[in-house]
Amino acid sequence: MSKPRGISVLSGGLDCTVATSIYANDYDLTAITFNYGQQSFDEELNHARRICEKYGMEHVVIDLPWLENISTSSLTSDEDIPEISEDDLDNYDVAIETAKSVWVPARNTVFCSIALAYAESLGAEIIIVGWDYEEAVTFPDNSKEYLDAFNETIKYGSFDDISIKAPLIDMSKKEIVETGHEFNAPMDLSYSCYTGKELHCGKCESCKRRKRAFVEAGLDDPTEYSD
Repeated sequence: MSKPRGISVLSGGLDCTVATSIYANDYDLTAITFNYGQQSFDEELNHARRICEKYGMEHVVIDLPWLENISTSSLTSDEDIPEISEDDLDNYDVAIETAKSVWVPARNTVFCSIALAYAESLGAEIIIVGWDYEEAVTFPDNSKEYLDAFNETIKYGSFDDISIKAPLIDMSKKEIVETGHEFNAPMDLSYSCYTGKELHCGKCESCKRRKRAFVEAGLDDPTEYSD
């Protein structure tokens, strides 16, 4: 009997890699990686491809040049990527400023709308995303409220019974790493850095949260950092 089909929104990052691993054995997955002009695209693509090869997933790359053109995010420009100290990771005032710097207009709304179109065309039942509790503190489109709202929108925007699955939605990064370990997720193949350098910079917020998660989980961090 054939497996049900699913879509993974896969940037190659830690969160989406772990989220995908949870469903990889039970679904025939197609992964989508988006290019919206982010500095880290080449590395994201390289790591996403390797993850897809491990799971035998079809891989689709979608270019969104118009999103780059309307974005003023430091992710898509020559602006310096903000650096943050570990002590400030849980300082809301500092973290919200970092979040605003890397914010790309309606990114998750755009991604999920395109993923929904693919899901309909392929007869897929689920769309997998790596949204989590820790990032939802400063990124509203990672929150449970956003997840529930988008799933409600799908009910009115599609004839098909499709739902977005965010298995990490209540988890901290530490819990995500623990879950990845439990599901044997290829976390060593994931890439989290905002800068797009071959080695993780170890200084941007995404790297800092990744580092801290492995330390708090008491697991060896397979990541190579340049700092």
